[in-house]
Amino acid sequence: MKLQWKTGILTGLVATASMAIYAAGFQQEESSTQRIIEAGQANPNLQKLMQQLDKRIAGNTEDYEAGLLKVLITFNKGMLDQAIAEVDALIKRAPDFHLAHLVKGDLLLARVGQVSDIGENPILQKLGREERERLQLLRDEAYARLRASLSRQLGNKVPLQLMNLAPSVDIAVLVEKGSNRLYIYEHDGDGRPPRLVRDYYVSTGKVRGDKVTSGDLKTPEGVYFVTAWIPDEKLPTKYGIGAFPVNYPNEYDMKLGKTGHGIWLHGVDNGFYSRPPLDSEGCVVLPNIDLQGLKKEIKPGVTPVVITEQASWVTPLEWQQYRESVLSALEKWRADWESMDVEAYLSHYDNDFWSNSHTLKSWAARKRLVAQGKTWQKVKLSDISLLAYPDKTGTDPMVVARFRQRYTSNNYQGDLSKRIYLRKQGSEWRILYEGG
Repeated sequence: MKLQWKTGILTGLVATASMAIYAAGFQQEESSTQRIIEAGQANPNLQKLMQQLDKRIAGNTEDYEAGLLKVLITFNKGMLDQAIAEVDALIKRAPDFHLAHLVKGDLLLARVGQVSDIGENPILQKLGREERERLQLLRDEAYARLRASLSRQLGNKVPLQLMNLAPSVDIAVLVEKGSNRLYIYEHDGDGRPPRLVRDYYVSTGKVRGDKVTSGDLKTPEGVYFVTAWIPDEKLPTKYGIGAFPVNYPNEYDMKLGKTGHGIWLHGVDNGFYSRPPLDSEGCVVLPNIDLQGLKKEIKPGVTPVVITEQASWVTPLEWQQYRESVLSALEKWRADWESMDVEAYLSHYDNDFWSNSHTLKSWAARKRLVAQGKTWQKVKLSDISLLAYPDKTGTDPMVVARFRQRYTSNNYQGDLSKRIYLRKQGSEWRILYEGG
């Protein structure tokens, strides 16, 4: 007989494919394991998951999450002594990994009896209310990590949010709040979807939903860019080894009247390996060991950070078709601008267009005036990134385009970095915002 938790929680969790969970209507805020178990019974592929974990560990010996998940599968397969040996080795390498200590306690108690769930045993049931609340936070972390491990089985699906990465963008960060996961993708050549490099467990805001006001304890959703690196010596200890601020509120956030500031990617207080899934004041929080690995790859002023409740996972063909529609709209705008047909150029702008100092009306008046002094002009766009905004019910699709623009004419020339927001209305993409 296999050793397992009494409710079958481990069997259900590690056997569950991510798509089956969502098909069953699973909502992450539920802490009950029963629906996870029911969704997972039809896909008991532990061997494939074990192979994936071995591959992760081989690629990164400091992937302690993979080590912990491997311990759980080893236990589920009935190899209790081996599971205890592996969790002992894991704790030796990561002594501040509190969840690993909790699992070790369960494994030791399994020698003499059963526990009803992760961390549910006769000894811990005697804890006081505050201690049991802390225990539940560790349990929530375990569930989040297990679910995310299974969501790696996405096949050939790619995130629509990362529609095109410019050659200058080595990596892009995608934060999926619903799965407490941060994905790292890298540029994989022009016309090809970005390639998944690795992903990490993260903590997000204490309150679910998109950030709207200062102090609402929510993590914002949108397209952002890393602006700086702040080392640990300039920060309180709760930020761990340092922080990467992002540009929240961005142009669109400010247009919507959103408030607040200080949204960062940062580490955890020394002495802790990680934090519970919902535990920040709005920031995205990584274990220090994971943030340390990202320090060399994230480039302030360059690296995009897309934050969404749930990413739009699509096939490469769907990704390509959507990407081409936006690139085509961008090229038509460029060509009409270069053609000297000012009315054709202005037709690409949304009725709600704004920039730092213009509405559509004042922008059109200025462009018509400038056009009177032109006899020729050339416009070249390069190093284009396209980042799709998170889907919102009742809102039109939107994409942020960031690129290098070189403009020359009979009386002016300029070379600058530009960012525009395009909104899709019907079948047409129109420019909602334009700025440097």
